[in-house]
Amino acid sequence: MSRKPMVRPGGRSARVQQSVHQAVRELTAELGRDALTVPLVAARAGVTPSTVYRRWGDLQELLSDVAVERLRPDTPPTDHGDLSADLTAWAQEFLEEMSSPPGRAYIRDALLGDPDGTNAGQCSAYAADQIDVILTRARARGQAAPDTETVIDQVVAPMMYRILFRPDALEFPYARQLVSSLLRTRAG
Repeated sequence: MSRKPMVRPGGRSARVQQSVHQAVRELTAELGRDALTVPLVAARAGVTPSTVYRRWGDLQELLSDVAVERLRPDTPPTDHGDLSADLTAWAQEFLEEMSSPPGRAYIRDALLGDPDGTNAGQCSAYAADQIDVILTRARARGQAAPDTETVIDQVVAPMMYRILFRPDALEFPYARQLVSSLLRTRAG
């Protein structure tokens, strides 16, 4: 059973989560991911190991929780004034971030410490929310736009497969080709 922390804005719970997440990020940068242990993270965060075990269950679930937080977009997608330009720019940025060594590590961590699928669902929701923004803007401009699930199936899913299983030579033209194919199919 997954022990996802219930975090209320502010309060001790949020402070503990923030300090533990910060400790994971700092220790990963200093020592490398393979050197992490719950007691090491707890000591850096100023909490007891039992606090970490009680809230996250084990190191892998903690790493998964940190990964999901790191995969959350910081800003809405840029508005370039056109569906094709917006979706292409977003897909290229997504590909670049997710296919980088840290991005792939975060994806693996998010999935490995996710026995009930909650973290994978959250990561998928991040992408869907970003796509929704792009499609809503396009419709507001009077452009015909596919639905979010179609973009996920025809753009995000192939990129994620390649990122996880065939990461060699993943470059911007691949993202552009997926978006162009999606939009061409919808127009034709």
